[in-house]
Amino acid sequence: MSGDRKLNRRPGQARCWLPLLVWAIGWGSGALMESLGMAQDKSGDQNWEALYEQGEFRGSGDGLLRYRLLRPAAVAAGQRYPLVVFLHGAGERGDDNRAQLVHGLREFARPDRREKFPAFVIAPQCPREQKWVDLAWDAPQHQQPEKPAPSLQLCRELLDRLQTELPIDADRIYLTGLSMGGFGTFDALTRWPDQFAAAIPVCGGGDPRPEQVARFRDVPLWVFHGAQDNLVRPERSREMVAALKAAGGTPRYTEYPEAGHDSWTATYADEAVLEWLFSQRRGAAKPHSGN
Repeated sequence: MSGDRKLNRRPGQARCWLPLLVWAIGWGSGALMESLGMAQDKSGDQNWEALYEQGEFRGSGDGLLRYRLLRPAAVAAGQRYPLVVFLHGAGERGDDNRAQLVHGLREFARPDRREKFPAFVIAPQCPREQKWVDLAWDAPQHQQPEKPAPSLQLCRELLDRLQTELPIDADRIYLTGLSMGGFGTFDALTRWPDQFAAAIPVCGGGDPRPEQVARFRDVPLWVFHGAQDNLVRPERSREMVAALKAAGGTPRYTEYPEAGHDSWTATYADEAVLEWLFSQRRGAAKPHSGN
């Protein structure tokens, strides 16, 4: 009987459900694509992760560093391009060579961004149980370890390799990182300041001692942090900015009043931030050499 009633429904009743059915199917497919990391970005690219080629690098020791590489949409013969080195946070460590794409890197892969800012972007993945810098993130302050962490050392060696294999403009190598990667950014700047044209540390921290910050005081920096960050206190960025200014540097600092630990989403989505980054060139000011 219930089946008969469904068969005898008036045609108009069936049609009224059609738009709802179409909407449900569309929403469901969108949710599925989002869960697979394939949702459309602002410019309509559905499979942006695939733009980041997978690679592995073995350095001078036994260490293995997995990475993703984004190339310019078009590479012209005889032309050299900027390179962005992107250091992810602690939650993206592992060996799947995918988790490091979760935050920030989608912005560099947008078609409009690739057209406006053609560049190589390298995103290494820190192995599980390792760090870009061997220190406690929740400490009120720290002193830089004598040697770089193995994963950061591998990044340095990978950077050297890429410059021999790809048409990279050595005067336009940029460094950025969030959270654990923000600490890695400050650490790398202190050790190898002459390598970078500019840097964007996001919700990180570093060694604020005068002799340390003096090494990279001339490297253009734009530092970001959330005022409500309870994981990495904003004081860590504030003290680095103050120390750099005391050493004669001119860093820019943006603190989001309402943001917690996630200060990276707004940062990498901001067109003005990328315009500032890609406008920097090494040699405009000579950085001090580090160890």
